[in-house]
Amino acid sequence: MFLGRVTGHVVATQKDKVLNGQKLLVVEPLNVKYDQATSQPASLGNTGRAIVAIDVVGCGEGQLVLVVQGSSARMTEQTKNLPADAVIVGIVDSAVFAGKTFYQARG
Repeated sequence: MFLGRVTGHVVATQKDKVLNGQKLLVVEPLNVKYDQATSQPASLGNTGRAIVAIDVVGCGEGQLVLVVQGSSARMTEQTKNLPADAVIVGIVDSAVFAGKTFYQARG
């Protein structure tokens, strides 16, 4: 499982019929950047990669999400029999590491 930010969506009119009705989002995996002086988490950084993931939780662009890949991606109720390799399984409200909050959702 990893943290990612939803950066876009995918429209594919030609696809396997079992994917019909599935929301496909572009997710950029994130990493925690550290302050060199304190060795504490400073911010979330981009990895420069992007993956397409099936959304089973109803998230939107800009949100921080939890993503699973591989066989774990086919363990949700909605993706049991789908050709899925990445699935968004959660929307992050806040994230804390080493006692420091490095992400807090607005709203």
